[in-house]
Amino acid sequence: MRTPSPSARLVFTYGLATLLTVATGCLVCALSGVPTVTWLRNLIAWGVGAGAAGGLAVVAGRRTGLVLLGVAVAGLAASLAGTPQDGVHRWLDVGPLHINVAFIVLPAAVVAMAWNRERLWAWGLAIALLGLLVVQPDASQATALGLALGVIAVRAPLSTRRRVGIIAITTVLAVAAWLRPDPLQPIPEVEGIVTLAAAVTPGLAGLAVALLIVTALAPGFMARPAGPVGRTGGLALSTYGLATVATPLFGDFPVPLLGIGMSPVLGFWLGVGLLAAGLRPGAEPAPTPGSGS
Repeated sequence: MRTPSPSARLVFTYGLATLLTVATGCLVCALSGVPTVTWLRNLIAWGVGAGAAGGLAVVAGRRTGLVLLGVAVAGLAASLAGTPQDGVHRWLDVGPLHINVAFIVLPAAVVAMAWNRERLWAWGLAIALLGLLVVQPDASQATALGLALGVIAVRAPLSTRRRVGIIAITTVLAVAAWLRPDPLQPIPEVEGIVTLAAAVTPGLAGLAVALLIVTALAPGFMARPAGPVGRTGGLALSTYGLATVATPLFGDFPVPLLGIGMSPVLGFWLGVGLLAAGLRPGAEPAPTPGSGS
């Protein structure tokens, strides 16, 4: 019997964990009287995301990561031209879909940065992403991206001066995002999904939170046997995921995967798919000196 590849194990493990998490959120919504058409979207997004991740895992390469990094910058910039909600610009309307751009593009951008962590121009794009999150504003996503970039910077083949400079800039921008006014009111099935679960039964809330944490940890855990780039990508993606899970404790931010919202379900799948592509045999790039090129 052939042993599954690290890429396949990552996709399967993450898929199972995230399906349980998404299904638990849907159960909470169903028991709380949220219309079926609302929570069913998360399950549809899971299926679409699984297919997209499977495709990325098979065909994506380092250039794909660079394209997705550029798409992330363009997408966040486009969100500033979208219709704001109480002065906040985080969304784009695509037909009937109301997309939270950051949740869609940032997980893959984090993995792409791990693949290109020695390139200073790639760091310029990453810092531009953070700046756009400050302008939106979105303190949750700015914090999550800033922490993930910090992990990548520490493990990047750059001089100490450059690593410190990158970490300093990302920290300042993440803090700046928290200083911007964010008047949006929470929606129970989005930002308040854990409270809804606790209202059903405290045990269900505990299970939901545990599944969230396990799902966020899955990429980093499953990428441990990989080379330096794969390990960095997995650790950074898990850091990003854990931060998005934690920031709702400090403000009215969406709870990813568990709460209603197609964008994080799709976005995390894209990040995992790109990470799985980096775990394919021969996908790990050869080590290069930190030239900053």
